[in-house]
Amino acid sequence: MTAEAERFSVRRADGPADLRAAQRLRYEVFVAELGGDGPLVDHDARLERDRFDPYFDHLILTDAARGDAVVGAYRVLRDDQAARAGQFYSESEYDLGVLKRSGRRLMELGRSCLLPDYRGGAAMYHLWHGLARYIVENEIEILFGVASFHGTDPQALAQPLSLLHHRYLAPEELRVGALAEHYQSMNLLAENAIDRRAAMLQVPALIKAYLRLGGFVGDGAFVDHAFNTTDICLIVDTTHLNEMQKNIYAKGVVG
Repeated sequence: MTAEAERFSVRRADGPADLRAAQRLRYEVFVAELGGDGPLVDHDARLERDRFDPYFDHLILTDAARGDAVVGAYRVLRDDQAARAGQFYSESEYDLGVLKRSGRRLMELGRSCLLPDYRGGAAMYHLWHGLARYIVENEIEILFGVASFHGTDPQALAQPLSLLHHRYLAPEELRVGALAEHYQSMNLLAENAIDRRAAMLQVPALIKAYLRLGGFVGDGAFVDHAFNTTDICLIVDTTHLNEMQKNIYAKGVVG
């Protein structure tokens, strides 16, 4: 086993202390760094939390070089857990009916975060590898979840949003849609007006990673003023991954 493999570990949060460590990390990323907020955010204790936390499983990445500090996290919700929660988290932004009626095994992903020094390298590899193990163990067929662009001005994101709409729109059988009362069109530019290179430079690494796995986007965006983000919904059908993508997925994706 390499020193790097020994350094990082991914496991499911076990108990209140682990959950608080994940919430503390989320606060540093989503609140302190990105300017988000929410009704249950605890600024005094520096915890980013919401009513769904008790129903999700929380995968945490620890770094032995920092005393097993939590440096990365993922929040995952299987369809059986969503039934107990009353809904999926993203149902406040998207109509998921097409997925829920499919009869297939669903899992929602969210609150993916890493401390700045750990992004785009080995830590992300290990976090994704742990997620891949969880997906295989639970026989998940469709992954989905909201992913975010920083900022709440769709016109400033016209290039990447339009690129995603024209090139990566989900097929009808997987095409969730932003709720009508919050619907923000992603079709802001004609396809021939998009500067693909400039557009992709604006796409966050996490979204690019899902696209490399054959992921699609739903119809429409959701502007989340509380979190200071513009959200899209990503969908990945794990049965449609080709062999190369399956190999990348099993090993983890480096964004």
